[in-house]
Amino acid sequence: MTSISSFHSSVLSLTLKNHVATLTLDRPEARNAMGEEFFADLATAVAAINADPEVRAVVVDAAGPHFSVGLDLKAVALTMGGGSGEGKSSQATKAMRFLASLKPWQQSITAIAESPKPFIAAVHGYCIGGGVDLIAACDVRYASTDAIFSVREAKVAIVADLGSLQRLPRLIGAGHVSELALSGKDISAARAEAIGLINEVGDTKEQARALAYALAEEIAANSPLVVAGTKAVLAAGDDMTVAQGLDYVAVWNAGALQSQDLVEAMTAFMEKRPPTFTGN
Repeated sequence: MTSISSFHSSVLSLTLKNHVATLTLDRPEARNAMGEEFFADLATAVAAINADPEVRAVVVDAAGPHFSVGLDLKAVALTMGGGSGEGKSSQATKAMRFLASLKPWQQSITAIAESPKPFIAAVHGYCIGGGVDLIAACDVRYASTDAIFSVREAKVAIVADLGSLQRLPRLIGAGHVSELALSGKDISAARAEAIGLINEVGDTKEQARALAYALAEEIAANSPLVVAGTKAVLAAGDDMTVAQGLDYVAVWNAGALQSQDLVEAMTAFMEKRPPTFTGN
């Protein structure tokens, strides 16, 4: 298992400070376009984050003037077209090979949504196509005023297939998703905030990052067990009735209420001091 300290990538960077990990899209010369290396390394990075008990929250940001312009179409053209040297292969064979190549890309994005650690995106500049897929899998999203968002795939003859069409309806509603996905139009940070895609907009990318880190540090001060449990209960609720969700959280708390963190919380309250949680 790759650790955060040993993680190496030419397209991503990963650091940890004060229980907050920073996952940076780090291919600024290509406006952080996403190719095969990106998806493979993203999966490795998330696995390292999940395995490290010191990580309590994650900020996702990007180097350079743009968050991401989405798929590196030149780099993935062969994959999207079914691969090279397949002139004698049937259409069914080409389709199955494409499916086999796409599933790991989908899973690398899904890994963020399924992580027990909360992910907070700080967006600036272009956030297009796969960039929207990525932030839709995060738990909270901030942006700078210069951010531009687009579910762009319709304009390049692709059905968005990395999670936007599945996750965005839960965030912004079906009508807004249909407008964005069917048109491929660009929207501003102000519009993104108005429809609920973005939690808050900062004047600059530095302010957007500051908002993300402030929240990450606030989350990191809480019990890791409770943070993970809250994220799990929220995710499970997508497919449950209210009654089922209440049963689920009751069962979860039946186990979590026996934690040392709860004892620490009660002790700190009685002693009128901030609690120090360990995740035990």
